[in-house]
Amino acid sequence: MTVSMASYFFMSINSLSFLLCLTMFAGKSSGATVPAMYVFGDSLLDSGNNNFLQTQTKSNYTPYGIDLPGEPTGRFTNGATGGDFIAQLLGLPHPPAYLSLSEASRKITTTGINYASGGSGILSETGTILGDILTLDEQINYFNSTVTNDLPTILSASLARSIFVISTGSNDYLNNYLQPQFSNSSQTYPPQEFANLLLDTFEQQLTIIYKLGGRKFVVYGLGALGCLPIVIASANPKLTTLCVEDVNNLINIYNNGLPSMLQRLASRLQGFIFVRADLFALGYAQFQDPVKFGYADGRTPCCDFGVSGMCIPGQNPCSDRDNRLFYDAIHPVQLVNFQFAGDCFFGNSRCTPINIKQLALKQS
Repeated sequence: MTVSMASYFFMSINSLSFLLCLTMFAGKSSGATVPAMYVFGDSLLDSGNNNFLQTQTKSNYTPYGIDLPGEPTGRFTNGATGGDFIAQLLGLPHPPAYLSLSEASRKITTTGINYASGGSGILSETGTILGDILTLDEQINYFNSTVTNDLPTILSASLARSIFVISTGSNDYLNNYLQPQFSNSSQTYPPQEFANLLLDTFEQQLTIIYKLGGRKFVVYGLGALGCLPIVIASANPKLTTLCVEDVNNLINIYNNGLPSMLQRLASRLQGFIFVRADLFALGYAQFQDPVKFGYADGRTPCCDFGVSGMCIPGQNPCSDRDNRLFYDAIHPVQLVNFQFAGDCFFGNSRCTPINIKQLALKQS
């Protein structure tokens, strides 16, 4: 298998270079290739919205954020998210969490906003067992408010050239379908029907964002949820395989239907352009053979975790964070986020049918 120079760079970058890159792009950059980036979804992309909500799903405490300057930010990793790195590669600052902005700040924030909320899913009932979260519908309603009330009229036209990044669907399984003690969805819907429900609902939600002005979309598929340490730790009986393959097979019903749903949108909505980010294939391969991808330990989280899979507060995390795949029992370390964002931006294997750089240059 050939490896592009860009992919090689992102797979072999060392910690010092990584921190230098992070410092270079931490603030507002000049020469942005798109006017703005808007972020929706779950804890893979949440940059602090849950800090302002009454929910069990928070990461605004040590050891989260240990590799970003200052206090923990509410990101569910040791540093930056994949969305942060995509913004940097586009020449944009990190999109701020919507709930962190005052009404006045919202009216002058023109380079993008992050609406993502840890624990949320496609369905409105997903995540409610965790307390108050922003459902995807609520996130879209906030974006509607941004477009209607906050963006100057002259900038509304720039939405068609902006990038919309969305990671959602994982919690519809982790905190809904696979939680029969809290939800009856697995008794109500066979696996294929549940995946169809998610895809049909998500198609409607993407259509609403399109009608509000979005044209260029980066849509994450579901990762290898059956390989998450929290899922493995909860397996009963104990595993004879590395991952819980029943879970992987379940969520891949959704993954297999996602490309045709996105293509259907592109066919019926003029100017709709998408990049589909395949989290599953890389994540599964990394877990099976972490050393092949430059990680000494792909299965032991960097922090001790509780029943929720989150880091136990106040502890010191592992010192070899660049050698682990997982920071807690659910979320990757920032280096994994960085590598995937870089490969998705420049490459042609993780993200299809085009990469994010090509998406940014496309005329909608």
